Amino acid sequence: MDAYLDNSATTRPTDSVIEAMAKCMREGFYNPSSLYAPALDSEKAMKACRQTLAGVLGVKPEGIFFTSGGTEANNLAIIGSVAAMHGPQHVIVSAVEHPSVLEAFEHLRTLGHRVTVLPVDGEGQPDWAALETALTDTPSLISCMQVNNETGAMPDLNRLISMVREKAPGCLIHVDGVQGFLRIPFDARKIDLYTLSSHKLHGPKGVGALYIRPGVRIIARQMGGGQENMIRSGTENTPGIAGLHQAAKDLISMGDFRGMLYEKKRLLWALVKENVPSALINGPEIEAGAPHILNISFPGVRGEVMLHALEGVHVYVSTGSACSSKKRKVSPVLISMGISPDRAEGALRFSLSPHTTDDEIRYAAEQIGKLYAMLSRYKRR
Repeated sequence: MDAYLDNSATTRPTDSVIEAMAKCMREGFYNPSSLYAPALDSEKAMKACRQTLAGVLGVKPEGIFFTSGGTEANNLAIIGSVAAMHGPQHVIVSAVEHPSVLEAFEHLRTLGHRVTVLPVDGEGQPDWAALETALTDTPSLISCMQVNNETGAMPDLNRLISMVREKAPGCLIHVDGVQGFLRIPFDARKIDLYTLSSHKLHGPKGVGALYIRPGVRIIARQMGGGQENMIRSGTENTPGIAGLHQAAKDLISMGDFRGMLYEKKRLLWALVKENVPSALINGPEIEAGAPHILNISFPGVRGEVMLHALEGVHVYVSTGSACSSKKRKVSPVLISMGISPDRAEGALRFSLSPHTTDDEIRYAAEQIGKLYAMLSRYKRR
């Protein structure tokens, strides 16, 4: 059988999502900027999606802007907001952010802005003392993810937001919600910018959204026809938006499925630990992290070796962020959390979805036990 446990990299579009996209391409293919009735129907469909996304976040639909995905949304939020400010700025970013956030801040550094990288502890929580110090130096923007894509750590955003609003009330707060949206409740009215991505939610790739609080100035990153209220030019990806909308509605209809995901996560860890007693959790313990992500080290066996061995028996996992896994051997996220390089080198990320079956989990754990017993016999020179 196949066991797909890499849902933080991407998710399989559901049949209802595929059908919604196909219907849009067959019947609703019109350009929503055109003025005749069928095109206006396409615009209404986009508006309905905005309303659904905004309803989840507790904000007004006018603040939802469609993008090509989480990376573009993060870049637009970070670079676009700072571009609207005057002169060099002081900006703050967590050390364990997704590459699409960290690289955007590095770009700001090259433009002459001062970047403070905020350390984290072994649980993935910000260094609160370091944050308090940074906030005394008039920051303009801070970015911190809702759920860490490698470890499932959930920074205490309520504490962070409270500190920022008290110590630096003029500082914009950006939250990368790509791994949290529709899985962890969040009230976006508390912040200024929020990012989400369709393909993490059983929707299609190539579409995402950025929430921008009314009054926050953004300088557009691409020029053209002025779509998305001049924020993101380019003809909207209406089939992708239809798929995102259907995916969101499907998950909303499931109610609060966090308990179900935690049950699957507990089952996965119990069976892995049973088959590999030396296995270690990286980051927060089961209940303290997000319900769908678990990072485990297998001492003495490189994560990449274990990944490909599992691939051979149709178990699919990851060594970390799919966006950067081909670029490095050891996760900088785990290193930033104080995990030793040897332990980090043996790490694998397991990520679940509401559609992950217990049979997949049992099969994966059984194969992990067999393969680890074989691979751990070989010593690296």
